[in-house]
Amino acid sequence: MAATIFRSLCCAPPPGRTRKTTQAYRRASRSTTLATPLTHSTSKKKVLVPIGLGTEEMEAVILVDVLRRAGADVLVASVEPELQIEGSSGTKLVADTSIFACANEMFDLVALPGGMPGSARLRDCQALRRILTKQAEDKKLYGAICAAPAVVLMSWGLMKRKKMTCHPAFMGKLPTFWAVQSNLQVSGELTTSRGPGTTFEFALSFVQQLFGDKSAADVGELLMMRLGGGRHLKKEFNKIDWSFDQTPRVLIPIANGSEEMEVVILVDILRRAKVDVVVASVEKCIQVVASQNTNIVADKSIGDASEHTYDLIILPGGAGGAERLGKSKVLKKLLKEQKESGRIYGGICSAPAILQKHGLLKDKIATAHPSVINKLTGQVADGAGIVIDGNVITCQGLGTVMDFSMNIVHKLFGHGRTRSLAEGIVFEYDKS
Repeated sequence: MAATIFRSLCCAPPPGRTRKTTQAYRRASRSTTLATPLTHSTSKKKVLVPIGLGTEEMEAVILVDVLRRAGADVLVASVEPELQIEGSSGTKLVADTSIFACANEMFDLVALPGGMPGSARLRDCQALRRILTKQAEDKKLYGAICAAPAVVLMSWGLMKRKKMTCHPAFMGKLPTFWAVQSNLQVSGELTTSRGPGTTFEFALSFVQQLFGDKSAADVGELLMMRLGGGRHLKKEFNKIDWSFDQTPRVLIPIANGSEEMEVVILVDILRRAKVDVVVASVEKCIQVVASQNTNIVADKSIGDASEHTYDLIILPGGAGGAERLGKSKVLKKLLKEQKESGRIYGGICSAPAILQKHGLLKDKIATAHPSVINKLTGQVADGAGIVIDGNVITCQGLGTVMDFSMNIVHKLFGHGRTRSLAEGIVFEYDKS
């Protein structure tokens, strides 16, 4: 019964689909995106990323997105009876397959996202335990982040005589002699990391181990990462107060081809900050296939979402997704009303070009992804990853989105809540 109800909500192939039909559907449904895999080996590296109820969605999606951009064949497998899971901050993801279908497959890497109770759900899955135990015995790459090193790998005895790290809240569960206070720890075949804020570094480490230094550097450049080089520069003009007397309500519209990292990072961080976030699909169904083939289930349709007003509307990027957002008459009406009422709105990556097209950046200073920044006819802030001009906020996308999201939290709630949130996700926060 549950499966029947779920299938009626989406246009994607039902949970019983084969990988071939899934891939065919994705090719047919997605638009051109800003990135294609950077490696073209005839023998692709196979990666398993298991997910469960309460998995930290930022960690899962960043891992999948980065590794797919590098050219890996990434399989997202659910340890639950259903393919659809709800992450720790409420984002609904649909796995490619069940973990039980992976029992006889060989992987070059098995990478565990964290989150609670997600890590406990992974720990309690015996099928995953058999896969990962064999991975370690065969001396193939494996890793875990956040709570997963302590909750999963320690429970299974897969970190013996290896230096390791994990989320600060779980460090006490690690053996004192082997625990290290670092964002990333590579110990032979095992790689561990600390939390959502260190996941880009964690994922790029796997790119380096699977494909080499050049591929890792190329992907890092593509993502506009500044690992070890400080935070992305923010510039603010015509400063106004963004605080509210009530819980802020934010609309994040999504479409086939939306950039999944941008969607999930923004939603996750805002929900952690206790913002009322509504994810709305502009497609005919609420399940969309994002730019790197992650399946995301929205909270509702854009039609249903349009019955309310929002304090902020933020458009994610992804070239194909932004284009589809720009064609939504309902969303265009909402954005027009947002501008006319002086409420806050913005765009990420390629989305500012859509705002520009509809006259929503008139007399505003902005930025966008380098591939579309020449489409902005107004003033562009040189060298800035994030730009705030009064009630409009834009950013370059991808690796800048965590900073972008934290800047929204800071504008809404101030330094105290932002600092506390940053500590919780192990993110380097600069209040300036």
